[in-house]
This record gives sequence, C-alpha cells and structure tokens, in this order.
Amino acid sequence: MTETNASLADLLRPVKHVLLDFDGPVCSVFAGFPAPDVAKSLQAGMEALGWKMPEQGQVETDPLALLRLVAEHRPDLVSPADRRLALLETGAVQSGRPNPGGEAVLRACAESGRAVSIVSNNATAAIESYLVAHDLGRYVARTIGRMPGDPASMKPSPRLLLEAMGDGEDRAADFVFVGDAVRDVEAGLAAGVSTIGYANKPGKRERLEAAGALVVVDSMESIAAALGGGA
Repeated sequence: MTETNASLADLLRPVKHVLLDFDGPVCSVFAGFPAPDVAKSLQAGMEALGWKMPEQGQVETDPLALLRLVAEHRPDLVSPADRRLALLETGAVQSGRPNPGGEAVLRACAESGRAVSIVSNNATAAIESYLVAHDLGRYVARTIGRMPGDPASMKPSPRLLLEAMGDGEDRAADFVFVGDAVRDVEAGLAAGVSTIGYANKPGKRERLEAAGALVVVDSMESIAAALGGGA
C-alpha cells in the first residue's frame, strides 16, 4: 500500500503499543563505524579462537549474518562471538547517526499516551547505551535485543516481537511494528502484528510492499504526524 495520511491514521488510531526496529527507524547504527569494518573485526576475533570461514576467501560484510554463520558452523563459538559483537555494536552506536524522525516518533508516542518498545536484532546493551547517550530512554518502556548467544532469535523469527507483545490482556490489534527491512515485515506477519515499512533507501518501498507491509512510508516524520492525531 502506498503511504497516505488517511491510511496511516486509520492503522495507528487503535494502537496502544508501538514497536520500533532500532537500526534505521531510530538511528543509523554503523554510520561512524561501518558494518563491513565491524564484521572484519568480529571475524578477526573469531579466527583467533580457531574460527575459519566456511569457504576459503569468503568475506561477509554484515556482522549479524556473520554471527549466524558462526552459529551454524561453530556453535561452540557462538557465545564469545555474540559477546564480541555486542561490544563492537556498543562502540559503533557512539558514532551512530540519529534519525530526526525517530526521535519525533518517540515524542509523539509519549504525547499521545502510547508505549514504545525497541525490538531489534542488535544487542540490548548497545541499544540502551545509545538511548542513554541521546537522552531517549525516558520514551522507551522496553528494550528487546537479540537473545544472547542465540542468533536464531533474530528477525525474521517472530520471537523478539512475541516477547515484546507479552501474554497480557492486550490484543495483537493494540500493537504496530515499524521496520525498514523485509525481515521485519516477515517477523511481523509471523507474530500476527501489523507492520509499517520504512523505506529509507531507493528500492525498499517495492520490497517492503511485496513482503506484506500494510503501509510503507518514506519518512518517520509522517508516522509522528499521524500519531499526533491522538490515541
């Protein structure tokens, strides 16, 4: 669905809980410490522990994908790999680039009485470090990163979203999830929660729509404006 103010307002009107992906909607985690460099550092640390890439000469530039590879081929090393990556992510967020629209959404949720949870494949410690550094923690009720030592918990698995939704009295219709990747939409569908796609790069709109996002927006400010219409 193409973004329209009406469709956004209709989708958000009954929502009590806004679930936000971190890298993209809130900030660019690796803006100052590029993801390929993080992956290279993670790989070097794992090689010191005896890790070898599955194929000779293979290079993985996505640190989260590299963590999955370690889990698949050397499950005995996944815990130290996760710990090292969490430290690297926590360092990276110190130079992460804020998304002005991300803070606007957090403020709009607070002003309209909606609760916010961050649900991310990044490490919880890194997310919380960023929120503290930018004085955003007061807007966030819960921070749910990947389960330590368990890369299978990462989206597109619905596990993190289901944890955020809990088993209380709130219904799936009380939640909405905002993410910028196909895996976010897939996780939302698997968890039974409506998903707004954030197309922050060329070509993403089509991929997010095809994956099943109910609405796709080009800016987080449009979500903030729609939230401002009240609960």
